[in-house]
Amino acid sequence: MRGRIQPCGICRSRQRTRARATLAAIVGYEAVTTRSGNGTNGHNLQGDTVSLLQPPGGPPEESGREPVTPLGSVQHALRVLETVSRHRNGVTEEVIARRAELPADRLDQLLRMLCREGYLTRLEDGSYVVGEALMLLGSGMDRSHALRARLQSTLDELRDTVGAAVYFGRYRDGELESAQVADGPTTPAVNQWVDFRSAAHATALGKCLLSQLDHDRRLDHLSRHRTPRLTSRTITDERLLLTALDRQPSTVPVLDLQDYAVGTVCAAVPVTAGSAVSCLALSLPVAQAHRLRRAAEMLSQRAAPVMLSLAI
Repeated sequence: MRGRIQPCGICRSRQRTRARATLAAIVGYEAVTTRSGNGTNGHNLQGDTVSLLQPPGGPPEESGREPVTPLGSVQHALRVLETVSRHRNGVTEEVIARRAELPADRLDQLLRMLCREGYLTRLEDGSYVVGEALMLLGSGMDRSHALRARLQSTLDELRDTVGAAVYFGRYRDGELESAQVADGPTTPAVNQWVDFRSAAHATALGKCLLSQLDHDRRLDHLSRHRTPRLTSRTITDERLLLTALDRQPSTVPVLDLQDYAVGTVCAAVPVTAGSAVSCLALSLPVAQAHRLRRAAEMLSQRAAPVMLSLAI
């Protein structure tokens, strides 16, 4: 009886590429492929293409247009907090606008956000004073505990707003620190079947953190953590992984389209605060992959409170 014909390595690789492109189209990002070199046996190395996820229509234009990022919001918020902190008995919105040099509509948004997050308190006469959250973070007394509690509260709010499990991760002292997560009955976290610290090459959170490192620090990390195959979509070739990291636009969410765990898709966005290397991420069941793009955009737009906590 004639046996079943097995597809060759190149065919399997093309099938993986088509599958990845299909899933990328579902979530609303186009897969841009870059062909790699051949292996020693004439077959392409694992994943003969690297999927680099760009916004629909191609990579961002170099037109000088500023990308949409929460960093500007954080810088403005810090100016507002500095102004308010100089007035222990309260300061009016008009004085804040003049001292911080911000237009009224922008200031109004910032004041509402800062009050909601507990950094400012609005008094009955309409003036503003420093809030409890800012006093805790700035006191130096058990700051790490206060920061963790503040982050958890923010992550819980993001989870409810985005409708997905939300994670905060950072890269410090050469290692990925275990993520802080906000999940729930209707927003389950991904099954962490492999420790995130050993799977940075596969998770959106890990790749987002690695993308913020320079080339030497990436090589150092990969010298200590190998890149095993976790699913059929995992990039295991270090050269392809480094290429993908080099070409990841800072304004585009890093995606995990079942690279880490079958049945789960993820997205991550950088959280920039000084020299800190950190990020926010979310995960969704693959059945909700169509929500991933919009959820990632919402996560990026609402990253300012997290950045502010780290910056204070």
